[in-house]
Amino acid sequence: GNHSWVEVWDDGWHFTGAAEPTGDQLDQAWFTGRASKASREDPRTAIYSVTWRRTPLHFPMVWRPNDTSIHAVDVTDRYTTTSEALPDGAVRARFRIIDANAERVARTFTVTTAAGTTHTLRSRDEGFDANDHVELILPLGTTFTWGPKGTRIEATVQADEQLMTLELPTDQVDPDASSRAVDALERWLAESDAPPLSEQAFATVALTRNDDQRARTLLWDAHRERIRSEREAELADRSLTLGTHTMPFWYTTYGEKPEGGRSLWISMHGGGGAPPRVNTQQWENQKRLYTPEEGVYLAPRAPTDTWNLWHQGHIDPMFDRLIETLVVLEDVNPDKVYLMGYSAGGDGVYQLAPRMADRWAAAAMMAGHPNDARPEALRNTAFTLHMGENDTPYNRNTVAADWGRRLAALKAEDPAGYDHWVEIHEGKGHWMDRADAAALPWMAKRTRNLRPKHVVWRQDDVTHDRFYWLAVDTPQAGRTITATAGTQWVLGQTVTLDGDPTALRIRLDDELFDLDHPVRVVRGGEVLSEGPAPRTIGTLHRTLSERGDPRGMFSAELLID
Repeated sequence: GNHSWVEVWDDGWHFTGAAEPTGDQLDQAWFTGRASKASREDPRTAIYSVTWRRTPLHFPMVWRPNDTSIHAVDVTDRYTTTSEALPDGAVRARFRIIDANAERVARTFTVTTAAGTTHTLRSRDEGFDANDHVELILPLGTTFTWGPKGTRIEATVQADEQLMTLELPTDQVDPDASSRAVDALERWLAESDAPPLSEQAFATVALTRNDDQRARTLLWDAHRERIRSEREAELADRSLTLGTHTMPFWYTTYGEKPEGGRSLWISMHGGGGAPPRVNTQQWENQKRLYTPEEGVYLAPRAPTDTWNLWHQGHIDPMFDRLIETLVVLEDVNPDKVYLMGYSAGGDGVYQLAPRMADRWAAAAMMAGHPNDARPEALRNTAFTLHMGENDTPYNRNTVAADWGRRLAALKAEDPAGYDHWVEIHEGKGHWMDRADAAALPWMAKRTRNLRPKHVVWRQDDVTHDRFYWLAVDTPQAGRTITATAGTQWVLGQTVTLDGDPTALRIRLDDELFDLDHPVRVVRGGEVLSEGPAPRTIGTLHRTLSERGDPRGMFSAELLID
């Protein structure tokens, strides 16, 4: 629970109350009995001490659950371990495993005595006091081998509390094999008729961090050249065709290009179930409707003239292709892409903003209706909603106000997410006299985060096979998956899954985790996966090919069945 007290050092750590009287006796308090039942396997019941040192743990402040700025060490064992007399002739052997930086790491390892008895233990990482090590009671003089799989040493117990130290190899990835793999990639890219990369042995070789960066650069440069050669005519024609649908588009550019690339504003027109000339006129209006201070302002003409202009299934891949093209040919920053729409275009924003949330830095809905859309997937995408107070057809005004309440409720439950602004413009009808243009400067301050620590993925009826750093092979409408990436107690680097269980691909790179160390995946307290997440050229290539998003390249992938 939420209780704090004081520890003091007097030839060892002791405790006393914080504000309650405990007399002149240390290690006695009203909470002693409760503390003895703590469990360090669950952060909700473990006991932590704050520290200035940067440790893998954060102090769990229940009043600020999303604040991870205060570091901590796990001291649960001080309150739950009772000292017992050792058997005659037995001593405590203590074990630690360190990396190349002499920092303790958490690893599962075995101790096998000369007599053939095997014990399985897990070492402490820097989330524990410097003198807190895993112990094993053994007869004095016992000879044994110990260590994690693939790295074992021999030792003998020579004294009580003897500390055994094992240093992991400097780099568990073979640097020579890694370098050769990137050299092979460079040769493969230079061949015009090379077999598919998925058939190449070098695509599965584990990479070092530096070689991962080399491979990223090679793959992105090759992708960029291909897009330039294949898409220049499409961009010049201002029209793209996918399958049986063609989408004309118009764009212009405003302001000076920032150092990181231009922003992109996709602005969808109104109209809907009307003759083509009406929808085309709405498109012409949309070209003039908004003026961002900087960026590429692009108004597409809907491929159809149906009521659901902007949220049919062919729209998503068309927008994906537009973004991919403009990232290369107009130097668009993929983290500064914005979606907006008016009337029927607003209907599209309601639908496309959640289901393509990992594409947008922010989205703005003007004078539309959500139909069956839901806001849960907007957890990491800024969303603003503008509606005239008197826009009563289809109950647009009351539904917009309801969305405001739903977003506020989601924000209250998850204060680190659901950035939103809902404005019901007083006295306005369906036309808001451009008051809705206030959305643009608000949006421009937002930047996409493609690697948020917490993801809420709720599939719409138009499904997607990837979302932020998650992917599925078989998308299912209506399914919800939540995932949290964090450094947690003794588990080390952990992905915690919740929601509907399903086969899932977890994409990782060194922005999310340190891939030189293992990653654990947990759902409902059950460990689904634990071990290395190797960086490979195959994963880099596949995640780039899916969308052509340079920020969407991931180094490693864990398949959770």
